[in-house]
Amino acid sequence: MAIPKHDEVRLPLLKLISDGGVYTQKTCVEHLQEYFGLTEEEKNAMLSGGRSVFYDRVHWAKFHMKIAGLIDFPKRGEFQITSLGKEVLERNPSKIDKAMLEAFPAFQAFLEKSKKKTTSQSRSQVNISVAVIEQSEEESTSTPYEMIEHSFEELNVVLADELLEKLKEMDFFKFEDVVLDLLVKLGYGGSKEMAKQNTKRTGDGGIDGIINADRLGLNKIFVQAKRWSETIIGRPEIQKFAGALDGFGGNHGIFITTSSFSREAYEYVKLLPNKNIVLIDGQQLAQYMIEVGLGVSVEKVYEVKKLDLDYFMEE
Repeated sequence: MAIPKHDEVRLPLLKLISDGGVYTQKTCVEHLQEYFGLTEEEKNAMLSGGRSVFYDRVHWAKFHMKIAGLIDFPKRGEFQITSLGKEVLERNPSKIDKAMLEAFPAFQAFLEKSKKKTTSQSRSQVNISVAVIEQSEEESTSTPYEMIEHSFEELNVVLADELLEKLKEMDFFKFEDVVLDLLVKLGYGGSKEMAKQNTKRTGDGGIDGIINADRLGLNKIFVQAKRWSETIIGRPEIQKFAGALDGFGGNHGIFITTSSFSREAYEYVKLLPNKNIVLIDGQQLAQYMIEVGLGVSVEKVYEVKKLDLDYFMEE
């Protein structure tokens, strides 16, 4: 048989871990290779990035079910079935397809973040997911360039989620270092060495750090960093931060969190007179890190080439 697609791997994978035990990717790949009866050639089929095709498909089957809440990652490199995953198996489904995943709110939120359309919308607006990398045989009205763009967007959303999980596990002082590194890469504080010299850590008055935006220290940016998981930061927290700026005579502030801000918090900073406070939530923080290459590395570069008409022009 051909190497199964990642959507075909989901149900057998969920059944494999249904006992509630903790599993690793390697263990599951070995079991599923036998389950699907893969040949040695199919087991050794590789992607251009150096990862085996089947390993990659098990990875995406696992990750999409994790997004939907059917699988949980208790520790790095380990995963197990959730109570929701067990409920799904009790329904005795014939397949865990895209339509089933889209019924879960967590997966709907993922699609919204990656700017995808759900199957409940017009058939003319075909959902392009990571499956396009596997050259899905489903009919699509998108051009190859659109498919690449959509896949790139989804991969970035996945990477941003992984970054956020790592940041939330991090020691608070290490998290502050990450925030400093990011601000430097975004152009604040001069060089990294200068930024470390000019940045003051302070727990006083609701300010976690002060960074000099110029060599002379005439322009100061006040930073508040909150390494929180699920807490939504509302207007009261931002009001406290704005009040803390007054205590330092400042009018430029950056509030960075791994969680999110309420609508009232965003509305409040817009109405502040004589103060400029930027709110950076977890998703934006992760996207900035991806943009500047902080905490991430390039796995694969694809070159899209076009015809060089100048080469064929007669002199």
